[in-house]
Amino acid sequence: MPRRLTRMLLPVACLALLTVAALAQDGAGKGKAELKLELPKPMFVGTPKNIKTANLEKPRKGKRPPVFLPEGCTNLALDKDVTSSDEEPVLGDVEQITDGDKEGNSCLELGPGKQWVQIDLDTVAEIHAIVLWHFHSQARVYRDIVVQTAADPDFIMDVKTVYNNDHDNSAGLGVGRDKEYIETYEGRIISVKAVKGRYVRLFSNGSTSNDMNHYIEVEIHGKSIK
Repeated sequence: MPRRLTRMLLPVACLALLTVAALAQDGAGKGKAELKLELPKPMFVGTPKNIKTANLEKPRKGKRPPVFLPEGCTNLALDKDVTSSDEEPVLGDVEQITDGDKEGNSCLELGPGKQWVQIDLDTVAEIHAIVLWHFHSQARVYRDIVVQTAADPDFIMDVKTVYNNDHDNSAGLGVGRDKEYIETYEGRIISVKAVKGRYVRLFSNGSTSNDMNHYIEVEIHGKSIK
């Protein structure tokens, strides 16, 4: 390439790099902050090879990308009341889901088949992210994970589905387009676009290991609406 043309292109290339850098820096957007999670100890490492499911997402390369939420968002679920479709859990208490303990041995076990847990935020909130830990002491995939918000505890008014990986509608809540995933200590971050609701209900339908349902912790990040 002629030197003169090279000299002409250099400022353009520098400008493009500066633009990309500015966009990357602006990725959080004004008035936004990165979601910082306190993670439990890893119980296993690597990607298991023996889990087979038709709707499994591809393994991630590298670290989980950052998630940015509006400034002022907090975990509204902490210490909030929890109810469940299984009134007599096999193991643990429903209060464990919002007690802040995410370690692998702090686990609620519900009966087989489709079950749900429900969190009451005490007030209507603007929800921006839900973080879910089903189980991370062993690699497994939980089936028919559906997450909904509503204005009332019976899920009749203003029901919104914010996550659904039930690809064959086996749970009867509609066909979902989200992917199944392997449980890890990182939990699953579900980005929610400022959905308003007071109640959050999370469904599951057994796993690749057995028919039981497990929950360790649920965080709901957002802002209360007063």
